Amino acid sequence: MGIGLTEFLSIELATEHPQVIPISLFIVILCLCLVIGHLLEENRWVNESITAILVGAVSGTVILLISKGKSSHILVFDEELFFIYLLPPIIFNAGFQVKKKKFFHNFLTIMSFGVIGVFISTTIISFGTWLLFPKLGFKGLTARDYLAIGTIFSSTDTVCTLQILHQDETPLLYSLVFGEGVVNDATSVVLFNAVQKIHFESINGLTALRVFGNFLYLFSTSTLLGIGVGLVTSFVLKTLYFGRHSTTRELAIMVLMAYLSYMLAELFSLSGILTVFFCGVLMSHYASHVFAMLSFIAETFIFLYVGTDALDFTKWKTSSLSVGGTLEVSGVITALVLLGRAAFVFPLSVLTNLMNRNAQRSESITFKHQVIIWWAGLMRGAVSIALAFKQFTYSGVTTDPLDAAMVTNTIVVVLFTTLVFGFLTKPLVNYLLPHDESSDNTGNSRGKQSAPGSPKEDATLPLLSFDESTSTNLSRAKDSLTLLIEQPVYTIHRYWRKFDDTYMRPVFGGPRPVNQPEC
Repeated sequence: MGIGLTEFLSIELATEHPQVIPISLFIVILCLCLVIGHLLEENRWVNESITAILVGAVSGTVILLISKGKSSHILVFDEELFFIYLLPPIIFNAGFQVKKKKFFHNFLTIMSFGVIGVFISTTIISFGTWLLFPKLGFKGLTARDYLAIGTIFSSTDTVCTLQILHQDETPLLYSLVFGEGVVNDATSVVLFNAVQKIHFESINGLTALRVFGNFLYLFSTSTLLGIGVGLVTSFVLKTLYFGRHSTTRELAIMVLMAYLSYMLAELFSLSGILTVFFCGVLMSHYASHVFAMLSFIAETFIFLYVGTDALDFTKWKTSSLSVGGTLEVSGVITALVLLGRAAFVFPLSVLTNLMNRNAQRSESITFKHQVIIWWAGLMRGAVSIALAFKQFTYSGVTTDPLDAAMVTNTIVVVLFTTLVFGFLTKPLVNYLLPHDESSDNTGNSRGKQSAPGSPKEDATLPLLSFDESTSTNLSRAKDSLTLLIEQPVYTIHRYWRKFDDTYMRPVFGGPRPVNQPEC
């Protein structure tokens, strides 16, 4: 008895190309997810992350029923797939699209939230889990595991809040949430890698200093590598003027060089996420294209997988915790996430306001803004999932009950924070920032006003001039030093703009401002 064409093709594909069917199916579901996301675009209650998770959960349920409970997976997660292929376009696009003027104007605040905040959050979560997990009957984790848990759950996902905030109406708030989200992810990954290098058998009083020193080394060298590759690429694009004949070649060079910067960082055991971010910042500053498609697909891919993986009965059966125990542990982790975030957002906001109290152009971070910044960082997403799989699985598979328990708990926390906190984000933001009050008129008026003697009046003057007298140069240096002490962030930003317009843009390209130079 002969077989049909469909059966014949299925047998051929399954034997010669076993991955064709699952990959094709996943692409179909991914396309379906994008279509549903488009239809729900006007609904700010549901963002792409929530849509992808729900579609993934439905798909996983269907696959689970078809396979008669054997598996809910279409593809098996591989952390190498995430870190090598999915993460680079996400971070590069974030660096490419960052609003540099606001980002660098609030650079110290963003870095304090994104770097110091991660250290504080990691400390609280690591210590809290070490203290509370044994009381819940969840024992057996090592010191490395507890520190890794701290970094895993310190990584945020601010996409939901950013989709609700309006950049033109709340520029300061949007800049802080966006900037902290990117720096937070980079810091979490760098700190996670630093934890992996700790020799716990020989811990002493200098261990914390070694970890911090290793972190600073990874952070600084990765940043410099990204800046270097970005400048070289911008110089090549400007000198050879690729865009004159083909914007496709220009875009291809930028994407390939950004990916090369990431791979070089990984090759030299640095942080590829930091390198490709600053590479994107430099390229966007001195070049002219935006690259967002792969970033969007990569993020959707990850959350789609999270939805299907939530129904992986193999991990639930392997886990050392019951369903009730998993909910208890996940609840503790979520509570520590809330506490760890509050422990740095509110104190650092107060400190920032104190530092900027004399700055005429600096906007204060109001208590409502602080609540939104705190809330925006409560969702956990792709980076948390990837780090958990890297720490507790081998190529997405684990047979250890403790490791399986941590993976399932991570998935539960990501699902809960993304769905519950994500759904509540819009009503919270609308309650705290009504539309007619969220336009930051105060901040805009500050930016337009210029007090007597404001540095804005002489923004085009050089740092020092050989055409002027020594007394004039000394007087200017004295005024600059006074401004640096009173308004450090604005003064540094102002002089960087002058240096950038005078020396950097003529060499590396980029638009030249007509009136007021901006970054």
